[in-house]
Amino acid sequence: MKKLIIPVLALFFIGCDDAKDAVTEAIEPTETIEAIQEYALVNQIFQDIGNNNGDAILQAEGSSSAKIAATKNSPEISVTPMDLTTFPKTITVDFKEGTVGKDGVTREGIVTIVSTDWYGVEGSTHTATFDGFYHNGYKVEGTQVVENLGENEDGFLEYSVDIENGKITAENDAAIEYTENSTRTWISGADTPLNIWDDEYLLDGTQSGVSSNDIEYELTVEESLHFVLLPRAVKSGVLKLDVGVFNNIKLDYSAKTITILGVTYPLEK
Repeated sequence: MKKLIIPVLALFFIGCDDAKDAVTEAIEPTETIEAIQEYALVNQIFQDIGNNNGDAILQAEGSSSAKIAATKNSPEISVTPMDLTTFPKTITVDFKEGTVGKDGVTREGIVTIVSTDWYGVEGSTHTATFDGFYHNGYKVEGTQVVENLGENEDGFLEYSVDIENGKITAENDAAIEYTENSTRTWISGADTPLNIWDDEYLLDGTQSGVSSNDIEYELTVEESLHFVLLPRAVKSGVLKLDVGVFNNIKLDYSAKTITILGVTYPLEK
């Protein structure tokens, strides 16, 4: 699956005096800001993992060898059993003691993916778990399950993405919990599977979690988010975000507005 990065645009509403006044007595504003920042961080990490896992699966499928050697910017990838017919297959992605990718992110440890069939086959599932895996120093735990739902009525591949018991732990032991139930529709770039940069997709579903300060957050996609990777942007769509005492925050990427406590403001970049 492809990388999803939710920009921290929601931070702008914290600067509005009306919003501040409404919550000052209910919750410390800085904790709300931190919860939003942590949400953006954990979301970015798990979506990046989905992106890299998808690429690793496609590399494994396109290889004639049971092991793809590590390079300067890439992990070592192993496949067992290595044949064209036996499933499930176990794909081990080993970043060793630290591999710096082309995106500048340092990854270390092992991601293990169990695939029940080829990535492009309807009904195939790809379950990822983590062993001592770190993303720029953040420890990653949990289970990510991606299922190929087949083509929709418009002929685009759809994938469900479920993240269970997601957890990101910082070096200071602050932990953030995360779950995701979403559907991604691959609307452009599927014919060039080894080039992620021409991909575009639609995202629907929900994401939720608990910050390190025990503030709950939940995000719901009300209108499909249209993502492009180069340049990375959300072209359109509407998000509803609840963070702590802030409910029904609306981020409208089509109109480029944000609505908080019934007041609409420009959505800054």
